[in-house]
Amino acid sequence: MEIFALVKQVPDSVSEIRISSDPRRTEEAGIKFVMNPFDEFAVEEAIRIKERFVDARVTALCCGPERAVESIRMALAMGADRGLHAWDPAFQDQDGIATARVLAAALKGRAVDLILAGKHAIDDVNHTVPSALAEFLGLPQVNGVTRLELAADGKSATARRRIEGGEEIVDVLLPAVITCEKGINDPRYPSLPGLMKAKKKELERLTLAQLGLATSDVGLEGSPTRVTRLSPPPPRSQAKIIARPTLEESVAELVRLLQEEAKVL
Repeated sequence: MEIFALVKQVPDSVSEIRISSDPRRTEEAGIKFVMNPFDEFAVEEAIRIKERFVDARVTALCCGPERAVESIRMALAMGADRGLHAWDPAFQDQDGIATARVLAAALKGRAVDLILAGKHAIDDVNHTVPSALAEFLGLPQVNGVTRLELAADGKSATARRRIEGGEEIVDVLLPAVITCEKGINDPRYPSLPGLMKAKKKELERLTLAQLGLATSDVGLEGSPTRVTRLSPPPPRSQAKIIARPTLEESVAELVRLLQEEAKVL
């Protein structure tokens, strides 16, 4: 069984994001980059499936700049068997559709039984790549899965996902694309031996030429959407604390402020 876990490298959520001199990009200097937290769920789920199916092999697949190799190595340290890194300068500034096209080309001609990914990446929250990848490959998909059960023969799966007011249960034939939601598992911490072994595991590199794509398929030219400008969120207005001797007086003062200052009543 061939399982692929999609991995993206993103800024750590505690990093201070600054816009660079090019308003389309953020400043990378001083930023700590980590594996997208939702992708950690995907890698962990892939490894757990591998532990149940003795013939399974897990590949961490990433389309990202050279620094993204760190996140691939982290997936290998967690227990993935090999890494697949697709990158070329021509991929710079491409959107999720073009990235999915690159990933689909990376999987072309390979045996694929299951593709796992995070529900979304925390940097752009775009939700595009897994769905577009499923479309390019002609595979079914189930998004936001909180529990995944594979049949004993590895030919189908039952996925559970939260919906408003309940839970949806989806039976899907494999191969398929599954995106993982928080709660599906608790990702493991790589062990020291795992970190050492990760340095020796196979890491295949793929460039534009090796993928058989044209420059018109990738980068800005291959992207139906593009970032024209980034801007920070507006600063929050200063909060006011209402402290009156009684609750009734506090409520009265709040109503007055909403009417006279905020003018929302």
